Amino acid sequence: MKILLTGATGYIAQRLLPVLMAQGHEVICLVRNSRRFDTGKFTGIIPPKILEADLLIPESLTSGIPKDIDAAYYLVHSMSASGEFTSLEEQAARNFTEAIGKTKAQQVIYLSGIINDSKLSPHLASRKNVEDILASGHVPLTSLRAGIIVGSGSASFEIIRDLVEKLPVMVAPKWLHTRCQPIAIRNVVEFLAGVLLQKQTFDRHYDIYGPDILTYKQMLMYFASERGLQRRIITVPVMTPKLSSYWLYFVTSTSYPLAKNLVDSMKVDVVAVPNNLAGLLKIQLISYREAIALAFGKIEQDMVLSTWKDALGSERQARLYSTVQVPEFGVFKDVKTMKATDPQQAANRIFAIGGTAGWYYADWLWSFRGFLDKLFGGVGLKRGRRNASHISTGESLDFWRVLYADREEMRLLLYAEMRLPGEAWLEFTIADGIVKQTATFRPLGLLGRLYWYFVLPFHYFIFNGMIKKIAS
Repeated sequence: MKILLTGATGYIAQRLLPVLMAQGHEVICLVRNSRRFDTGKFTGIIPPKILEADLLIPESLTSGIPKDIDAAYYLVHSMSASGEFTSLEEQAARNFTEAIGKTKAQQVIYLSGIINDSKLSPHLASRKNVEDILASGHVPLTSLRAGIIVGSGSASFEIIRDLVEKLPVMVAPKWLHTRCQPIAIRNVVEFLAGVLLQKQTFDRHYDIYGPDILTYKQMLMYFASERGLQRRIITVPVMTPKLSSYWLYFVTSTSYPLAKNLVDSMKVDVVAVPNNLAGLLKIQLISYREAIALAFGKIEQDMVLSTWKDALGSERQARLYSTVQVPEFGVFKDVKTMKATDPQQAANRIFAIGGTAGWYYADWLWSFRGFLDKLFGGVGLKRGRRNASHISTGESLDFWRVLYADREEMRLLLYAEMRLPGEAWLEFTIADGIVKQTATFRPLGLLGRLYWYFVLPFHYFIFNGMIKKIAS
């Protein structure tokens, strides 16, 4: 069958794609920018087809989506986006519904959120609105509604991991007593793949869920138990949603918009309405504890396929990829070059930089810069990297975003997502055995220029040490 997969660079789609391909389907991945799609992971097999289109531009959809597709997955969300994501999600859903209605598709499959309350958070209300728009089209919709998704790289898992592993004692808000029904990412993928062209699921919605109903406090304590950690949690009734959001933001690797949306969603119970879908599809539900063990199995083997930190909305992608061309005028540059003792080893170090490997020199200064970034509302240095040795275009790398990564070309280009009075790029190349390290800064006004001259002594110290470690 020919399947259209939207949100193909996102957390869920990256898990679903290999399953669909293993089942023999022809998958067309709809992406806004093909440079973000890592074809390297399909070595030895036929990679999926790539379709460049923008859900916010109707013409790109109607001209690009093949008319003979059998089904389509709509896996587009903007949970971590700041600003008015509701209107953007609505516009994207309407454009998609109109375009898919002009094809031979028999089914649209959408992953939404469990809805237990009449007064929904902005995030859940937007997902419900998208679901209604998709259901209004001519193509039958199957909507799967999930709560907390537990898996290596998922936002919920990484936030719980940050809290448990970093805080022996937690002073937490009262929403920790709210109940939820977590589901393992493996089960989510099984449900998504299982309902494909199952006619009894057309024009229906299902809650998908794991076997355990837990409070958020129980989830934290079970996680600690699985990791062999002793933890104490004290809940207080006076912590406001805004203060709770800041608490999550500073302690974990999450962004503030995502923390705010999560807190809004945690005010009400997220418990599924029972159904027989798991029995119909012969899916064995995975417990919360087992889901944690499976996630750490992937982490320890360095086999995390996707992470929520790499997700980008269409508007943010457009802004980001306008920065791929590093400016030459009106900028400050710090250029270092050094002969590599072993060019291949130097390349290995370049493509393993950041995360647990650190930045090879004065890591304490990098950590301090990450702390300052968090203090002023930035992403900080806690995001790390998905894989210890492999890096792809579009991935997050501590407080950088990967704009270009080509090991054969020996070039890595990073764009700063930290709080700055301007824009910054960091580029590594190797040519004729020479390592070249270029830091570029485009200042914003007088403050940007003052900032550059203030950090210049630190740059001299850090960047000299870094290139020596890479090249030697």
